[in-house]
Amino acid sequence: MLHHRGTPRLRHRLPREVEEVSAGLDALLRPRSVAVVGASTDLTKTGGRPVGYLVRHGFAGDVWPVNPRATEIAGLRCFPDVASLPGAPDVGIVLVGPERAEQALRDLSAKGCKAAIVLAGGYGETGEDGMAKQARLRAACGPMRLLGPNTTGLVNLADRIVLSATGALEFEDLPAGGLSVVSQSGGILGALLSRGAAAGIGFARLIATGNEGDIEAAEVLDHLVDDPATRCIALYLEGIRNPAAFRRAARRAAAAGKPVVVFKVGRSEAGAQAAISHTGAMAGADRMYDAFFASLGVIRVDRFSDLLEVSAALSGERRAAGFRVAVLTSTGGAGALVADATGLAGGTLPPLDPPTAERIGALIGEAVAGNPVDVTLAGVRPDLFRGAITALLDSPSYDQLVVIVGSSALAQPTLVADAILEARAGSAKPVIAYVSPHAPHIAAGLNARGVPASTTPEGIAAILAALARPTPALAPEAPAEALDLPSGPMDEAEAKRLFARYGVTPVREVAARTPAEAGVAAAGLGDRLVVKILARDIAHKSDIGGVALRVAPGEVAATAAALVAKIPQAEGVLVQEMVTGGVEMILGLIRDPHLGTAVLLGAGGTAAEVFGDTALRMLPLSRPDALAMVRGLKAHRLLAGFRGAPPADEAALVEAVLGFARMGEALGDRLLEAEINPLFVLPAGQGVRAADGVAILA
Repeated sequence: MLHHRGTPRLRHRLPREVEEVSAGLDALLRPRSVAVVGASTDLTKTGGRPVGYLVRHGFAGDVWPVNPRATEIAGLRCFPDVASLPGAPDVGIVLVGPERAEQALRDLSAKGCKAAIVLAGGYGETGEDGMAKQARLRAACGPMRLLGPNTTGLVNLADRIVLSATGALEFEDLPAGGLSVVSQSGGILGALLSRGAAAGIGFARLIATGNEGDIEAAEVLDHLVDDPATRCIALYLEGIRNPAAFRRAARRAAAAGKPVVVFKVGRSEAGAQAAISHTGAMAGADRMYDAFFASLGVIRVDRFSDLLEVSAALSGERRAAGFRVAVLTSTGGAGALVADATGLAGGTLPPLDPPTAERIGALIGEAVAGNPVDVTLAGVRPDLFRGAITALLDSPSYDQLVVIVGSSALAQPTLVADAILEARAGSAKPVIAYVSPHAPHIAAGLNARGVPASTTPEGIAAILAALARPTPALAPEAPAEALDLPSGPMDEAEAKRLFARYGVTPVREVAARTPAEAGVAAAGLGDRLVVKILARDIAHKSDIGGVALRVAPGEVAATAAALVAKIPQAEGVLVQEMVTGGVEMILGLIRDPHLGTAVLLGAGGTAAEVFGDTALRMLPLSRPDALAMVRGLKAHRLLAGFRGAPPADEAALVEAVLGFARMGEALGDRLLEAEINPLFVLPAGQGVRAADGVAILA
């Protein structure tokens, strides 16, 4: 459930305002002075922790506690009110409740404070009354930026600045690293910080945006793209308030070579939008998020644990050229687990090439050929592991290496780690460690030394897949065109004329307003025809008996009369040639009012919703994207020529997908839904034909 309801701040900012916004975020992340309003003298309480943590973790700037009933906190001079502070603080942490928070923010803003953090809840997450209080909170800030409310604040380990009350800061050793985290949940931020500390993973910045009364996740993401300490950005999202801002920030991150990894809650389809077309029904709310992230090169992980492990691996400097994996193990069962998980994630485990097999065979004293490479019988020896790791990294058959740390490491915890670090120095390929026994301290030691490690085979597979992802080549965005088209649903003939403007050819057909006109139209369209009603408000004509197949030309007029008599909404009929010998596909566009427009391609006809064999991509779409959609379908086997059938015109199908994508970009917000089902893909060289059409414009 979304816990930070509110209205996004969408107003256009002028250049000077942009500079002020950036300065506010800079001050928030790297303040030289911090005022703590409502600081408690008891450092074990929530109100006392921020001062205590600032001191404990080595903040080098000024800390100014504000409490009218104390003169000193944690050895620091305490001030009775904000007006008494010796200067304007860069950041003010507000620990007082909602009844006093507004005044505290006004005081800080009047003092010249650049940014404030409100930790308390009781605002937008509680409903309409809370939203009203949250709006007043933001108004009280004036030009000062606001993080929260309902947040745990932020932790900047790169500069040893902690502006938070999270109990995760009880860890004494919080290593710095290249991973930054943005979380819309304060509790999750603390969970990731504590898990990372326990796993030996270092962080640069961690920011909890909470209710996002002002500063939103997309804005922080954009800011971190330019942060030299950040090499990878992990996001925990409950929703995206401003998709346009998120899209801009994610595209900048991709251009800067900074991977973005997201775990988004809410995979349930319970909230899927109601839709008229098959496309809308099959897209679903969560699949739209999948397409949205994929279009931006953002990696969406399926498991919460993967958010930390995958992001930590990507914050390193090693990337894989592909997904060919070697597995070195001293325990056969663990090797099988990793091999299975890797295969399910799309990776391959090629057998040893002869030169590599010969090198490893000489090390262990017996012939080897398989992958995983099991050296159990040779014993766990440093020289053996170093030699085997070096041989596998030198092999041209592999892009990545997984080394399995078995139970013997419990007695010699540094043996495998030392061998990995020494052997990988001569290669740029990634080496990942799977810690098979329950030994989190061993995994932490490996992570701390720069070797990505996981205690689950699924985690290993997720890391391998992420490291093998190519650098995203994002399609350029095209502006919408001003087209003079009517609003509302089109009839089928109008929809297909629209599709033809973008290169998608319809079947031969004639629209007729009367049965007599339909009889005349039948001439020249073939020996077997299709007769359909024309009705703007009926998308699925076959569901109500509005379609007649295999109609002889001489029977068209009578068939049309019967259809019109049966269905009063009919505005006429459509007489079409009956296409045979093609592969039936569905091609659609669906617009999510929040995220944008996506293209859907899948197996068509009556099987569209039964089998759900579909691919979904967000606009803009590149030619490689369209080709990947076609070849990623199970139905591609039919397109390639199944059981002696001739290959279908794959190239024409790709062009049709791209044509639909151009139409979606041209119409922009005006296009709500569009669909062809079926789209016949004829034998190679004969093109495609749209046999049906739905289009709805705003």
